[in-house]
This record gives sequence, structure tokens and C-alpha cells, in this order.
Amino acid sequence: MRVLIVDDEAPIRKITRVAVETAGCTVVEASGGARALKAIEEEPFDAVFLDLRIGGDDGLDVLARLLKLQPALPVVMFTAYANIATAVEAMRRGAFDFIPKPFTPEQIRGVLAKIQKNRALQQRVQSLESELAAATPPIELESAEPAVRSVLEIAFKAAVTSATILLLGPSGTGKSVLAREIHRRSAQRDAAFVTVSCPSLSRELLESDLFGHVKGAFTGAIADAAGKVAAASGGTLFLDEIGELPLEIQPKLLRLLQEREYERVGETRSRTADVRVIAATNRDLAAEVRAGRFREDLFYRLNVISVVLPGLRDRPHDLPRFAEAYCRFFAARLGKKITGFAPEVLAVFDRYPWSGNLRELRNAVERAVILNAGGLIDLADLPEGFRGGSDPAIIVGSRVTIEALEAEHLRRVLAGARSLDEAARTLGIDPATLYRKRQKLGLL
Repeated sequence: MRVLIVDDEAPIRKITRVAVETAGCTVVEASGGARALKAIEEEPFDAVFLDLRIGGDDGLDVLARLLKLQPALPVVMFTAYANIATAVEAMRRGAFDFIPKPFTPEQIRGVLAKIQKNRALQQRVQSLESELAAATPPIELESAEPAVRSVLEIAFKAAVTSATILLLGPSGTGKSVLAREIHRRSAQRDAAFVTVSCPSLSRELLESDLFGHVKGAFTGAIADAAGKVAAASGGTLFLDEIGELPLEIQPKLLRLLQEREYERVGETRSRTADVRVIAATNRDLAAEVRAGRFREDLFYRLNVISVVLPGLRDRPHDLPRFAEAYCRFFAARLGKKITGFAPEVLAVFDRYPWSGNLRELRNAVERAVILNAGGLIDLADLPEGFRGGSDPAIIVGSRVTIEALEAEHLRRVLAGARSLDEAARTLGIDPATLYRKRQKLGLL
């Protein structure tokens, strides 16, 4: 690593230099803030050791200017014991760590080891993000539909503020994708984006997952847990399917939104939360409020900026482009030469109701690419619901049997659901009943 040492005392710079060089790092010295800034402008560094008092310069001012030039730069502050409070303030402003004077070479090497470990973790995260991007279809956040463009414009205008945003729309319309894009365009972009899936856990476990808990708060709490609110500090907390948040937890979320405070389960100490909240749901929250399943005050607190994403059926001009993008992605992953869709496939796509929206389209195209030998994707490559096995035009009131109507409804709900549990909740039946129905109708 290239390390910059900034101190107006030559003996301190010498001691630090020896310790840093014995750790295998390259060293550049600066006796004042101006020289340090000039060094950073000329070439980036991997770490800086900076004195809080550098002659006539204020170390906190130099810290701010260094981080402006190189935002992710780990800066370690030197401080006398009497200035520990100032050192803590420096960390609040972005310093990586601080070392009290007088210090030992072991302390210098110890903090360098922390910086190297942090760099390794960042590189691993970047590697995983690259792998994830390569394994995920392209994110489509453009539209040929004027109504959708208007919706996205509102979302992106709100992204640069700290306002709470509520994303509404059916399952599979891309609410979580839009939430991530809002985070990417926000002032919190360099901090964490943390997702909480509200329907995924019991009330007790969801509360703990969200706010954290202290050791012994409940059976199985064998150690303290910080919770996802703390994990999202300085970043974005995404509450997916907020409409299914248990009533018992709703007052605590309201407090988090209004006062930026919360308490871990089993703890009486209040903690401060520095998070931006984005929530999403496929439910009609106003109806949930009228039914007594959702707090009215929480609804209004969430509904500062609301964005309604339409279903795929209402985006006919976007559908072919989405299908082509998915086709290119999966064909490239599988090493297949597929030139597109046969006209009859596009005609079926245009008539199909797409109850599962983008998620259903992705699944259908992925299956078609897997089965296609090359060339154009035709009807034989599509799932049964698009072909002769069922009629994509089946609607309520048409001249079909109850069994055919139920089978088609089950197919479409299953195609758009992320899991069998989600499909069962949508259908209003338990998973065991859903399994029996799938078995009876040959949908396993």
C-alpha cells in the first residue's frame, strides 16, 4: 500500500515511517496540510496518517479536504490523550480510526492490518457484485409508455432527497429493482442498501431482524444482534411487502420514521437511526387501513412520495423490448445463437394477461431459451399455458369449466410468485392445500 504520513513533527514522521515500511508499505511524508493535499492530487494513496494539529492547520479541515479529493480514503488520526473527544468527532466526519500519542510501532501495524482487511473485504464485495451482475438479466428502467415515464420521473426526482418513498403495484412489476435504482441515485449511494422482507418471518423474528435484540431477550437469543436498521446506517432500508407488516410492529416503525429512534428487543435504551426508508407493497394500503389491518398514521407517514408501477399488461409498447432483452441475456449465458421470437410468439405475448408481470415474462423467456435449439423461439418452446394446454384468453365469465378456470388461475399465480408460500398467501389457502391442488391438476 502507498501510505501518506502528515505531521509537522519530524520525529513522529520518522517513527511512523519505520513502522509503516516494516509492514511492507511505501511511504510519502508531508509536514503540513497543503503538502498533503498536493500529494493526494498528484497520486492516490491507500491510507493516510494525519495529525489533529499540524502547525497552523486544523486536522479536521485537512481531513474534510482529503476525503473530498478521495472519498473512500482510510484516514487515521494522531491525537494526544487530551484530544480523544476530538478524535471521536473526526471518526464521525469520516476518519477510519485514531491512534493516541505516544504510540508504539505495533499500534501502527495493527491499524494497517485493519485497513488491509477492509480493502480485501471491499474487493470481495466488488467481485461478488460483478458476479451478480453477470448472473442477473439487465435492469430495464426506461419506457416507451408516457405514463410509465412520468412515474419514473417522479421516483428519480425524489431519489436525490431524503424523503420516504412508497412503491405500489402488483407483484413482479420491478418494485425492488426501482428501489435499488433510487438508492443508487441518492446521497446514500455509497452506504448499504438493506432489504427486509416483511412476510418472511414470524412477528417475533421479524421484529428482531429489523431492530435487533440483546442477549437473553428471548429463547435462542444467545448473543446481541444489531438488526437491519443498524446495518442500513447512513444508507437505505428497503421494506418489501410493507402491507404484511404485523400490527404489533407498526408503532415501532412509525417511531423510527417520525423520531429516527428505535429500541432493540429486550432493551430499554433508545438508539438513533440514520436511514432512508423505501417501502413497497402489492396491497391497497388505503383499504388495509379501512379494514383495521394497517395503521392510518403509519400509512400517511410512508405515503410522502408514492409511485405506482403498472402491470406488464398495461405496458404493451415495452413488452417486446423486455422480452428481447431477456432473450439476449439468457442466450448469452447458455452460449446459444437465438435470433429472436417468431411472429406468432409475439402475438401470443401481446394477448397474454401477464398476471405475474416481469417475473413471469422472465421465467417464460428463460424456459424458451433453454428448450430452443437455435434460431427463432416458437410456440413449442413456451410454457404450456401459452400453447394448447390452456387458453391464455380464459377470463372470468367465459364459457369454460370451473376446473379449467381454477387451473389457469393457479398457473398464473404460481408463475408470478417468488415462492410457493407467497402463491399460497395470494390464493388465500395454506401451502398443503396448494400442493394438493397442483397434484390434482397436474401442475407439479
